[in-house]
Amino acid sequence: MAVKKILVVGAGNMGAGIAQLCAQQGFEAVITDISLDLSTRAKALIDKGLQKRVEKGKLSADQKNSVLSRISTAGDLSPARECDFVIECVLEQMEIKRKVFAELDKLARPDVILATNTTSLSISAIAEATKRPDKVVQMHFFNPPTIMKLVEIMPGVKTSPETLSVAEDLAKQLGKDPVVCKNEAPAGIVSRILGQLLNEATWLVASGVASPEDVDKAMKLGANHPMGPFELLDLIGLDVHRAKMQTLTAILGDPRYKHPEIVDRLIAEGRLGKKVGKGFYTYEEGK
Repeated sequence: MAVKKILVVGAGNMGAGIAQLCAQQGFEAVITDISLDLSTRAKALIDKGLQKRVEKGKLSADQKNSVLSRISTAGDLSPARECDFVIECVLEQMEIKRKVFAELDKLARPDVILATNTTSLSISAIAEATKRPDKVVQMHFFNPPTIMKLVEIMPGVKTSPETLSVAEDLAKQLGKDPVVCKNEAPAGIVSRILGQLLNEATWLVASGVASPEDVDKAMKLGANHPMGPFELLDLIGLDVHRAKMQTLTAILGDPRYKHPEIVDRLIAEGRLGKKVGKGFYTYEEGK
């Protein structure tokens, strides 16, 4: 199956990044959300980011315009009728994802693969909302998707080998270096390991062992991590991290995934991370 036009469902940072990635690699991309306004704003953010690259001499104005010309916007799921592949990245809530997939199943051609960007929810449970569970697969992109090289691909119980092969091939066409999990497992590889690391970092701060700045410095200089755990938590979003940990704790019953109260407190204070300008750190003009 030739993939030329990709529908990205969800106009948040991840959805915008995936749509930009698709357009940069020559695919047509449609961003959609519950309103056209949200999708339009996502495209405007893409435009703003590309313009910065033009100003730095990393991209020509013609290249920027070419990328933008391949991105269209919508306020519902109707573009699924004309797309060859779907990547969903809506809120990490099972009820919402199942509702979206049930609607996509009705609209998309029978041969179209429906991929979810979920990091912790069951692919099989999402696939059960459709009549094509063999064509439902996880394609987990990492933030920011235009830069991070990895895509984790995971099957549900009924995902066909052909679907996995198409997803892997598409990831490579998008310039990624994918890994394909053999079986379905909560949170896959990276999020499963990273969740415990981020939790341990926050426990260290919560118990007064060290400051976020020193924990970040220690992990960057001592473990050669490109980004400290608190910088990463702010980038991911504290609310997103908490949702993943709550899901893993519920599914696995493992106390290692329990997040400390400091995360709840910061979320209650509206400190969700870089996306709102404050998390463990405070940001001004992105710094």
